[in-house]
Amino acid sequence: MARTTVRARVALVTYRPGENGNADRDLPALKEALEDAGAHAVVAHWDDPEVDWAAFDLVLIRSTWDYSWRVAEFVAWAELCGKLTRLANPAEVVRWNTDKRYLGDLAAAGVPVVPTRYVAPGEDAELPEDHEFVVKPTAGAGARFAARYTPAERETAARQLARMHAEGLTAMVQPYLRNIDAAGERALQFFGGRFLHASRKGAVLEPGTPYDGVKVPHPQLQDWEVTPAELLVAERALAAVPDAVAAAAGGEGAAPELLYARVDLVDGDDGEPRVMELELVEPNLFLWLHPESLHVVAEAVIRAAR
Repeated sequence: MARTTVRARVALVTYRPGENGNADRDLPALKEALEDAGAHAVVAHWDDPEVDWAAFDLVLIRSTWDYSWRVAEFVAWAELCGKLTRLANPAEVVRWNTDKRYLGDLAAAGVPVVPTRYVAPGEDAELPEDHEFVVKPTAGAGARFAARYTPAERETAARQLARMHAEGLTAMVQPYLRNIDAAGERALQFFGGRFLHASRKGAVLEPGTPYDGVKVPHPQLQDWEVTPAELLVAERALAAVPDAVAAAAGGEGAAPELLYARVDLVDGDDGEPRVMELELVEPNLFLWLHPESLHVVAEAVIRAAR
């Protein structure tokens, strides 16, 4: 008797897009690639109470781009889902990475990161008087609540801090690295334990843009040929993740496995790359810009599901 091949069941998790439609350009192509490779792929909203997550071999977080408004709810969903089936990335990684204080953990591990100070509600911030700076929340996506200021705009920045603190948000204060204006940000993608591709985008924070104004998240996006220095910094950041996550969880359990990661880099004043963000929850993969990577991602997802 011929053996029946069981198709891997994969949930591609996204958000409820509302009237503007889903901004995830990769989602239809990834679903089709998974189906062509022999999987059964379903697009699902992370907050849909009707979804039986236990019915899937793998729940793949893809574009849950509303989570930063509902962090506690999202992390609770991830932890529940991780108990029912395999979640990628794992729930303990999601919990750690949804709070950008992880940059402090990476810095403690010797990873070059953008210098960052954290200002929690009730704490006073000494805003820079001699250079441009950025204020943004530790829980945010798509440059939400982020703004760029000159020293002459410190009073406006202080009002932003007060507004964020009133909403219970912890703020980050970082120097604005002027090399971003010339060299932009580089996004290095990893999938299935290997480097996938890299992209470059222009500066997101234009002078004078209100912190609660709409920003273009990926301006002037283009293909990028990664440099050895960029790849080295990205790999150092990823190597520091297991220890950092274990420490955040009290040192218990095995090191978490990352199916995917995006490391966003900018150049410091010395011209050397530094980590601006480490995206381990719902990074845009930009597969529409790198179609050659689509089959690599699909194959890695199916391996993970099996």
